[in-house]
Amino acid sequence: MQMPILSNALLINTGFSLGIIILLIILFLIESRLIKKHEDHLTKLFIITLYIVSFLVMTAGLLLILWIWSFDYSALIQDFQNNTLAYIEASLGRLVGSILVFFIGMMITRIAKIALKKVGVRPSSTQKRKKTMAKVTLSIIRYAVGLVSILIILAIWGVNVVPALAGLGIMGLVIGLGAQKFINDLIAGFFIIFEQHFDVGDTVEVKGFKGQVSDIGLKTTRIRNWKGDVMILSNGEITNIINYSKNQSVAVVDFGIAYETDVQSVLDILNKELLILKQQFPQIIEDPTVIGVTGLDASQVTLRAIVKTRNEEHYAVERGMRKLIKEILNAHEIEIPFPQVVVSQKQ
Repeated sequence: MQMPILSNALLINTGFSLGIIILLIILFLIESRLIKKHEDHLTKLFIITLYIVSFLVMTAGLLLILWIWSFDYSALIQDFQNNTLAYIEASLGRLVGSILVFFIGMMITRIAKIALKKVGVRPSSTQKRKKTMAKVTLSIIRYAVGLVSILIILAIWGVNVVPALAGLGIMGLVIGLGAQKFINDLIAGFFIIFEQHFDVGDTVEVKGFKGQVSDIGLKTTRIRNWKGDVMILSNGEITNIINYSKNQSVAVVDFGIAYETDVQSVLDILNKELLILKQQFPQIIEDPTVIGVTGLDASQVTLRAIVKTRNEEHYAVERGMRKLIKEILNAHEIEIPFPQVVVSQKQ
């Protein structure tokens, strides 16, 4: 007579346990989808609070399952307290020392981050260089502080770190022999940074890919073009590079006039009236100039106009200069010839 009662109790406990597990899974999926969908609009505090609440709900659900199966909490808590207190009493000094080292490492990293955060913020001739060096320095400090903290904590807990350091040296030698490309990338990155081949924010072209340097590391370099595409290059692969940010840019516009037109009068008119371009584009640093004839083509005389601009800001100036030249030539009834072919026939 007792078997059906036991079977019913077992089924009820199993059903409640499965129901709680399914409910926890559903809550977890809802939380993940909510964060993924509205991640850009949620504050960090709200996300952290949501994670804490989810953890508490999952813990409560697991404890409820244990209670359903008549788990003895008092014995577990008593055993945990006895063992934990005895362990803490025996290792109190080591725990305090480890926590102290951990917080000192965090403090050093945070101070370095705060100190280097404002480097390269103010506009100056060396702004990009300072920003690049700040990023590389912060990365080196993080790795160094982390490695030293780990070694100190191991030494506090009685681990002999001297053989570990020797082992790391031997391992590093073995890895170096088998990872020559990795070492080559590190060496190339070192020379790129300290010989200032390019800095963060420079516009460069590598292997036909032109864009702005968004990040430089000892191992890789990231370049982002105007479409948002990012090219990640190992520093050892950067052999031929064009840096467009070393000097000022020049906007160049070629245009044609008819052979019957007086070239000198056109030069005088344009050199006088193109000065208005400087008022329209503040990135221009010198007056625009029509330098003269650059070609005698089949149906036109080709002239060239140039103007110096701030680095990599000449594209909009070129478009504006073409428009203005067209308007000036039309206003003075100077012909911009169509392609034409002269056919001569013997009499």
